[in-house]
Amino acid sequence: MNLSPKQIVKELDKYIIGQDEAKRAVAIALRNRYRRSQLNEELREEITPKNIIMKGPTGVGKTEIARRLAKLVKSPFVKVEATKFTEVGYVGRDVESMIRDLVEVAVRLVKEEKIAEVEVKAEELAIKKLFDIIFTAKRVEETGSSENKTDILENLKNGKYDNDVIELDIIDTPKPVEIMPGGMETISIGNIFGGMLPQKKKRKKMDVLTAKKLLISEESAKLIDLDSINEEAIKRAENEGIIFIDEIDKIAAKGNRNGPDVSREGVQRDILPFVEGCTVNTKYGSIKTDHILFIAAGAFHIAKIENLIPEFQGRFPIRVELKNLTKDDFIKILKEPKNAMTLQYMELLKVDNIDLTFTEDALEEIAEIAEKENDTSENIGARRLHTIMESILEDISFNANGEHPIMKVVIDRAYVQKVLGSTIKKYDLTKYVL
Repeated sequence: MNLSPKQIVKELDKYIIGQDEAKRAVAIALRNRYRRSQLNEELREEITPKNIIMKGPTGVGKTEIARRLAKLVKSPFVKVEATKFTEVGYVGRDVESMIRDLVEVAVRLVKEEKIAEVEVKAEELAIKKLFDIIFTAKRVEETGSSENKTDILENLKNGKYDNDVIELDIIDTPKPVEIMPGGMETISIGNIFGGMLPQKKKRKKMDVLTAKKLLISEESAKLIDLDSINEEAIKRAENEGIIFIDEIDKIAAKGNRNGPDVSREGVQRDILPFVEGCTVNTKYGSIKTDHILFIAAGAFHIAKIENLIPEFQGRFPIRVELKNLTKDDFIKILKEPKNAMTLQYMELLKVDNIDLTFTEDALEEIAEIAEKENDTSENIGARRLHTIMESILEDISFNANGEHPIMKVVIDRAYVQKVLGSTIKKYDLTKYVL
């Protein structure tokens, strides 16, 4: 998808409110990848991504911008937390687990695409197998049914037999065995011996719909070439992969070169080779990290970006600061995005026959409380809205059970103030505190 930076920002605007500077930076970084892909091979190898550091409090959209960006262009995306690499057993060698995870994501993405390409063919083959089973069963039953082959095939395609129970021989796949505790690497016994062992099958009873899904999955696996998938996945991870490293400020030394700061600096040096460009061996093949886009993010309340080691700073030339969310931002977050929070709650409660609506003054009151709460206690950005909304809707959510007729419920300012009375009172008292 060759979107221009303006188009990328427009797409991000559908889900993320504000933070224009950060959106522009990631949009340019993404477009530069497309520009690089159009150059000759010699020059293409020379141009490396301009990695980005995002500075801003939690809950203002840092992760969401990176995640939506990857989703937009179907890029392999992995989020890791820098603090993970300070834990016992994770320091050093295992920083490369983020690269292995990226390749896993890329393999899954490419596999899904290839399966979608052969889906029609796989479904035809699955229907053919199911037809043989059902036709044989109908003949054995001899119930005097007037169904002929054409009728059975038509009924099968139309889902008339979906709830009928049949017996099916399915491939018995051995469960993967964990090599090391912690789930870092797993391996299937069947994969070790490859094609030397015949595939074991076991007979199971299931409904036709389940059998159809299983057979489509089996036939799809036969129609796709796993080697070409792995090759394509490595290529995509190398050229289109995005790794988001969160909590980067937690591994920034604060000027003291003794104690825990030495460990923090060590983690930065462990991550550095992957950002600079190196080769990592995975079970799907070797991957070069030179052209992976790294986006680092942190609140940087105590440590500053300048506290990171110079080499690390040098590999993240683009710096953007995300702003604190205001009352106006909260109002927009509540009602404007495609996945707006109010819409989510309305749809959830609709399941239990509650027709929920919010008045404009209710949204203003919620936004004002969220802004004050973030100012007076820990600033958790848009996540504060979830806390407030859960409090407001707790009684309604608890009592709704779907057994009653459709009830119309209107949330207005008075209701919000009634439910959050103690919270509002707390703010009224703050003006008397010197």
